[in-house]
Amino acid sequence: MSLNELPMIGDPESLSSAKVSGSRSSKPPLNRRDFLKVIGGGLLVCLRPVSSWTQESGRMLGGHELPKDINAWLHIDADGRVKVFTGKAEVGQNIRTSLAQAVAEELRVPFDSITMIMGDTDLVPWDMGTFGSRTTPTMAPQLRNMAVAGRQMLLEMAAQRWNTDASKLIAEAGRISTPDGSKSLTYGELTRGENLVRTVGDPPLTPATEWKIAGTPVPKTNGRDFVTGKHKFPSDIVRPGMMFGTVLRPRGFNATLQSIDTSAAEKMPGVNVVRDGDFTGVVAGDAFTAHSAIGAIQSEWTVPDQQGNQGLFEYLKNNPEGRAEGPEHQTGSVDQAYANADVKLESQYTVEYIAHAPLEPRAAVAEWNNGKLTVWTGTQRPFGVRDELMQAFHLSPQQVRVIQPDMGSGYGGKHTGEAAIEAARLSKAAGKPVKVVWTREEEFKWAYLRPAGLIEIKAGARRDGTLVAWEHHNYNSGPAAIGTPYDVANQLIQFHPSKSPLRQGSYRGLASTANHFARESHMDAMAHAAQMEPIAFRLKNLSNPRLKAVLQAAADKFGWSGAKSTPDRGFGIACGTDKGGFVATCAEVSVDPSSKQVKIRRVVQAWECGAIVNPDGLRNQVQGALVQAIGGALFERILFGNGQIQNPLFSKYRLPRVSDTPQIEVVLLDRKDLPSAGAGETGIVGLAPAVGNAIFAATGIRLRSMPMTPDNNIIRI
Repeated sequence: MSLNELPMIGDPESLSSAKVSGSRSSKPPLNRRDFLKVIGGGLLVCLRPVSSWTQESGRMLGGHELPKDINAWLHIDADGRVKVFTGKAEVGQNIRTSLAQAVAEELRVPFDSITMIMGDTDLVPWDMGTFGSRTTPTMAPQLRNMAVAGRQMLLEMAAQRWNTDASKLIAEAGRISTPDGSKSLTYGELTRGENLVRTVGDPPLTPATEWKIAGTPVPKTNGRDFVTGKHKFPSDIVRPGMMFGTVLRPRGFNATLQSIDTSAAEKMPGVNVVRDGDFTGVVAGDAFTAHSAIGAIQSEWTVPDQQGNQGLFEYLKNNPEGRAEGPEHQTGSVDQAYANADVKLESQYTVEYIAHAPLEPRAAVAEWNNGKLTVWTGTQRPFGVRDELMQAFHLSPQQVRVIQPDMGSGYGGKHTGEAAIEAARLSKAAGKPVKVVWTREEEFKWAYLRPAGLIEIKAGARRDGTLVAWEHHNYNSGPAAIGTPYDVANQLIQFHPSKSPLRQGSYRGLASTANHFARESHMDAMAHAAQMEPIAFRLKNLSNPRLKAVLQAAADKFGWSGAKSTPDRGFGIACGTDKGGFVATCAEVSVDPSSKQVKIRRVVQAWECGAIVNPDGLRNQVQGALVQAIGGALFERILFGNGQIQNPLFSKYRLPRVSDTPQIEVVLLDRKDLPSAGAGETGIVGLAPAVGNAIFAATGIRLRSMPMTPDNNIIRI
């Protein structure tokens, strides 16, 4: 049974036991009611809002509020299999596995009995989206509560059958049993043919110290499908009668269309040209013909003069977008404390625009059926994209369905639904399903970028190394992790929004990377100015026990006490915290004395995010973040001018390669006494400042611009 043969739901796994009649072309995708009919009777549990979700409760996005009456998160089939519904999206971070572990733990069922239904707006409860490392601290507790409630209901059902006390029964491995084992029923035997509902409160969860499934390195739940090619990414989806579409792009940003001639494209066999105002696209029977037809269209555009790389940071500082947000932090008098300080240092730091460069570019398949629009697309916000489609086509929520098959990464770059809207417009005009897959060049040119930014820091300290003044201004790149974790009596910290010349948006770690790079580079410079060892300087000004713990763990594993820098070998360290995670990074670099070329040789990163749900998954996240961080630290930079991206291809945009990857060692601190935090983002923030500090230790040259390239700095990378 393939994705192309049957009505689609959010997850290929959930079709494994489905039985659907009808032809391929006549049946629209299943809605939730039909889906529950397909999977048969079982146990349905509802949960009212409880304290564990208050971190998201009340937050708004696109006019939607987290529902107050949340139902059908969990369904136990008559055969004992468990369906779990969540609006979160699997984008490579492996939450399909970790969320299933959380449910299996609390429901007391085997891990492989869980099927996660994710990111399908017709089947799952509304969700804001998958970003900000919020899945583990917010969605996991919701699902755990559901599982505890379901387990309690099953115990009560068995107790009623056996006329005994539910508290004396045992729930284990998907069965309810008496203590002596004389009576036993599977969950499926208890729920067969029944569909029960209960509203519950805030039940007690299993402490992390007692976890048996959560907290263990369970392999990726559908990993075999990915390595064998069975999994269908958004760009792999095929629908009956599907056509291929592409869109005419302007010659530059903010361009105005002056004239267009589509006659050559219209003469091509099998090509349908779609015009709708300034929107022009083509639909054809295959992708090659569609792209050829777009290339045959003659168009003239007027592109206004626009800001480029030259003078970018002065532009960002001098072109505010509204008032400064803050002060984010203000205590004492920075000016007075700085004037009286013994050690003073003012510096500027910069970060460039960089691209997300996901493994899979934007892709969508759109299909109209009896007035309802269904779109399969790669997105971190299925409900957000549904809202965009509703607005674009003036549809109600019931008329739009967005399905997010596990996609080929996002890194914060797939919050918006451009490809979905384009596919839907072309599909509506063609009267057939249409697939749109952006080219790599389109992804570079027309997707939003990680913001560039200018950061100015002024700091003062006493002779003994005690910080007395800290002033931090971030222009444009963002306020994430802008506050210093160090103890400083006098602080002034502000984020200043700017008018960005390029489209910008979310990126893994948001502005945490920029703010950590500036702060940890400046802390290192202050340590040297105070003639103190870098770790000793940090510890003197640090009281947070969790940050101190990762700093010490990284230093111990790295062998920091014996790491003595030379002109051709440097050692650096950095630490920080954001989104509930604590990180410390040590880096070793080699420097060629004659060419000044730098190579990262070894990285040790210590990480703590509370109780660890899946140690292998966490380690993979941290390692991946470190490799990704190499690009922003040393290579990645969008070049632009005259309204155009000038390096929109991998041949011109330098990403980390296998040869750039150093020896990586990850130290995980498992705090079972603390709630689990997300781990997708903060692991990226420590590498750049650690590498910059290592380069300084070897060469005496302080690099204050990311990436640390010849164009930005005076040392060759």
